[in-house]
Amino acid sequence: MILHADERGAGRALVLLHGLFGHAANFGTVQKWLARRYRVIALDLRNHGSSPHAPTMSFADMAEDVLETLRERQALPCALVGHSLGGKVAMRAALAAPTAIDRLVVADIAPVRYPPRFRRTVDAMAALPLHPGLTRAAADAALVDVVPEPEVRAFLLQNLRLGLAPSWRINLPALRAALPDLEGWPPPEGPPYQGPALFVSGARSNYIRPEYRPLIQALFPVARFVTLKDAGHWLHAENAEGFVGLLEAFLG
Repeated sequence: MILHADERGAGRALVLLHGLFGHAANFGTVQKWLARRYRVIALDLRNHGSSPHAPTMSFADMAEDVLETLRERQALPCALVGHSLGGKVAMRAALAAPTAIDRLVVADIAPVRYPPRFRRTVDAMAALPLHPGLTRAAADAALVDVVPEPEVRAFLLQNLRLGLAPSWRINLPALRAALPDLEGWPPPEGPPYQGPALFVSGARSNYIRPEYRPLIQALFPVARFVTLKDAGHWLHAENAEGFVGLLEAFLG
């Protein structure tokens, strides 16, 4: 599958993969700054943003989407950066095609199974009555019982098209069906990824726990670990300047 891409800048290829419920524009500030030095390509994963929809969302399929899109754009090898779900996709792509990924950055996620935490969120989004005249305020109010954090609701509602025929950009049925697999990490086939890898944690996040490090290093033997201050899980949005600084230092 060829994914929708937002490309800026010139030079060495640097590819950005967003997280669950996100899209390429989530990296807007980061991409703008990095484009001063790199050819920065932000992708919409399948069933997200402006990319095509499909009934399945396995990590193998999503990693191949990324590689196929970058091959078409003659953007391989590249440095690959993935946040959250995009981080798992990035890890899978690096393991599947190590010569195509010369450096890997994984932002606030680990190759482990996480507790189910988004199923009620997807169900609440799917239950939203999509009638003509629906307002963003009404949609926000409909989600408040399941998603009490205003900033998270605002993030989710970026996916809502309003107007005469409101609709979701995101493929909610496929996403709901895939969540049990996306919460996990199927054991990859093949050898570890031997290239440089950087795992970035948000200081206020617990997504990359110390006990996960041996699991990470088994797959990425030369992985380095760094914590970004003044940031939680959405570290590239909460501390964009610090995140860009870490990337530029790692990319050299």
